[in-house]
Amino acid sequence: STLIHTSNIYQIQQQEKLADRLTGIASMERVFFCNSGAEANEAAIKLARLYGRSKGIGLPTIVVMEGGFHGRTMATLSATANPKIQAGFEPLLQGFIRIPYNNVDALETLTDNPDIVAVLFEPIQGEGGINIAADSFLSDVRAICDRCGWLMMLDEIQTGMGRTGKWFACQHENVVPDVMTLAKALGNGVPIGACLAKGKAASLFAPGSHGSTFGGNPLACRAALAVIEVIEQESLVDQARQHGQYLLDSFIQSLAGTDSVVEIRGKGMMIGIELDRPCADLVKQALDKRLLINVTAINTIRLLPPLITTTEQCDQIVSILTGLIKSF
Repeated sequence: STLIHTSNIYQIQQQEKLADRLTGIASMERVFFCNSGAEANEAAIKLARLYGRSKGIGLPTIVVMEGGFHGRTMATLSATANPKIQAGFEPLLQGFIRIPYNNVDALETLTDNPDIVAVLFEPIQGEGGINIAADSFLSDVRAICDRCGWLMMLDEIQTGMGRTGKWFACQHENVVPDVMTLAKALGNGVPIGACLAKGKAASLFAPGSHGSTFGGNPLACRAALAVIEVIEQESLVDQARQHGQYLLDSFIQSLAGTDSVVEIRGKGMMIGIELDRPCADLVKQALDKRLLINVTAINTIRLLPPLITTTEQCDQIVSILTGLIKSF
């Protein structure tokens, strides 16, 4: 008896309510809804190009980071730093400059480039191996963007919605970007993405500039509203912070002195255990013990446990994986 989809010609109350909730939580102004993270990043890239064109720049250029991942559509694939997933799809799109992640000096060397219009990166690189930037990196990038008139665009598709112990990872530094992209956990499995904007980026899209048939439909927006409600009711952001720290401390203690472990890093429920060798075989070994893990960047075990993970389940994760790593 309730419409699950209608054209955006019509007023969609769930869409408006979700936009109000997200902009309030993120300190942003406007939202464009779509169906996935790649679509959200496509919208961000289009915003950057519109911004550049409005300034008379012929080839608006976006600075992206080594180790970054932004999606598998043509524009997001071009922004991504993974030759394996780019292979066979060349020629890639122009208009991207890549610099090392977590390197403010490298960004400073580009400040005299008149074609640059934006910087796009993940606050914590997920696919790149749970690479966590220095505590001041986001603030430093924000300052450079303000000085140069660039858009600061954060891909919070994996880090957003409470995973790092804040609603959004940028909030650990109290940094507000010009553009932020969300998806993944936003719908808890129901396909929805969002591109949020504020300030000079918020008014770039006009009717006809961009669109989505299913983006912002009542069903997806109601699902996302339910996600926000449950996260708040169950205090899952605080729980992610507490249990993430518990996991990190437990792994550091249980793997102390293990020669093959290069580094253990994490923030909230994003944990990376870097080994000194390729370790994809551990995925099958863990699965045999009924534990789901992921290996990324060839030699890093990536853990992204559900926000509802209990302390007892954290202990199980540590026990099983520690044994496997030591045996491996």
